[in-house]
Amino acid sequence: MNLDACTQAIRAKVGADSGLDATLKFDCGDDGCIFIDGKATPNTVTNAASEADCTVAITLDNLNAMLAGELDPVTGFMGSKLKVAGDMSIAMKLQRVV
Repeated sequence: MNLDACTQAIRAKVGADSGLDATLKFDCGDDGCIFIDGKATPNTVTNAASEADCTVAITLDNLNAMLAGELDPVTGFMGSKLKVAGDMSIAMKLQRVV
């Protein structure tokens, strides 16, 4: 999937209320960003490169694997396939949105 397809998949999973109560950004480097505003009502998912409470640096390939259920977020973190900056407690809620 490209970034637009990943954005659509995350938007469908987030729905109107992700339960995040925070902002989360997937930073895929040169491929772009996916920004989840879990504070907004309803929640929004865009490709804005805005500041977030938690930023997950991940390759587009690994994000695709996570969305396909082939990469568990915790396993990805432990295996250095993703890096987390900011509020780690928000990153722990990743399974709600991927």
